Amino acid sequence: MVRRIEKTDEEWRRELSPEAYAVTRKGATERAFTGRYYHCDEEGMYRCVACGTPLFESGAKFESGSGWPSLTRPVDAENVATREDSSHGMRRVEVLCAACDSHLGHVFPDGPADDGGLRFCVNSAALDFEPREKK
Repeated sequence: MVRRIEKTDEEWRRELSPEAYAVTRKGATERAFTGRYYHCDEEGMYRCVACGTPLFESGAKFESGSGWPSLTRPVDAENVATREDSSHGMRRVEVLCAACDSHLGHVFPDGPADDGGLRFCVNSAALDFEPREKK
């Protein structure tokens, strides 16, 4: 079970960049094909930008053509939460960091069938990347 992290809106605003705050705390979406991790092909761990919770291993990343980093599965199912999102006239499933409730993006059932069939479409602004140490 992840350790819950709760902060005031002012604390989040002080600690996060304006873009990370808008995405993680207000549910904004970065423009397609502009995120710093869209083309990242290094090995390592994607973590929540707000609290550091490990979210996705780089090996789960694939090219979906959507314009955002796409991943097939979280590193641990307990580290992400989902909820229905009916904003913008659409019905989608929102993905959140289970520790701090940061908006990460959405999950869709159109991922690679041989790897669970899910596509976690995540904003780069919601992530920090920790490269794997080279041996």
